Amino acid sequence: MSTPGDNVSIHTLNIHPTAVVHPEAKIGRDVEIGPYCLVGRHASIGDGTKLLAHVVVQGHTTIGQENVIYPFAVVGGTSQDKKFRGEVSFVNVGDRNQIREYVTIHRGTDAGTSTTIGSDCHLLAYVHIAHDCHVGDRVIMSNLTQLAGHCTVGEGANISGMVGVHQFVRIGRLAFIGGRSKILKDCPPFMLVEGNPAWVRGLNRVGLKRQGVSPQALSELKEAYRTIYAGDETLSSAIERLRAHVTTDEGKELVAFFQNGSQRGFTTQATRRGRGAPASEPEEEPALD
Repeated sequence: MSTPGDNVSIHTLNIHPTAVVHPEAKIGRDVEIGPYCLVGRHASIGDGTKLLAHVVVQGHTTIGQENVIYPFAVVGGTSQDKKFRGEVSFVNVGDRNQIREYVTIHRGTDAGTSTTIGSDCHLLAYVHIAHDCHVGDRVIMSNLTQLAGHCTVGEGANISGMVGVHQFVRIGRLAFIGGRSKILKDCPPFMLVEGNPAWVRGLNRVGLKRQGVSPQALSELKEAYRTIYAGDETLSSAIERLRAHVTTDEGKELVAFFQNGSQRGFTTQATRRGRGAPASEPEEEPALD
């Protein structure tokens, strides 16, 4: 068995005898490393983090403080991109995350690139976060959700179970994605999205109220939703008209999401596809699977 070097005092460690920890790994105070864990040479694990059992931490991976990582998770695995040639790339994980069983988080593909996870996230069993993804703070990803490479998930987004997300897709802040959805295009912030392929059902009003979004912002977002998805004008003209009228931070954020452009295009509303869905948003978000 390898044990950590002199980077920490031995009394701060709780390493199971069956764990294998490279002597050059950086291990913080009060870290717990359970049975059969494997911690690689370039790993850095922050104070109070717990690796419960059978956890693998590979590559140039930095894990913050007070995370709990459950059995058979792999953090810092090599990119599955066919262009990957062994370059030095990174995974950076924030603080106080719950990373459940069999979660896989892969590092970036090109030299110097990173996959990043914020703080206070819940990544449930069998979640996969591919190379070069960026996940914000307080994100929930339910069981079997899979992010392909180069995806971005905004702060506070809630992604239900068995959701597949295409590479280069952006999911905006405080968006809610319904279970078993197929996400091929960008999902704007504050919206409730579901389906295969996905469509915008309305505002994520429950999530917005839980986050304390002001009544003024809610009203402005509701009007913006109607302008973008229920009107007859083109998306570009709708966004241009909204840009001149929004006053709240949330309204400006929604407009900026569209103005920043997209590699995948934007998820549309069902009525614009002739599917006959109502133009008004539902009263409640669907339950997590």
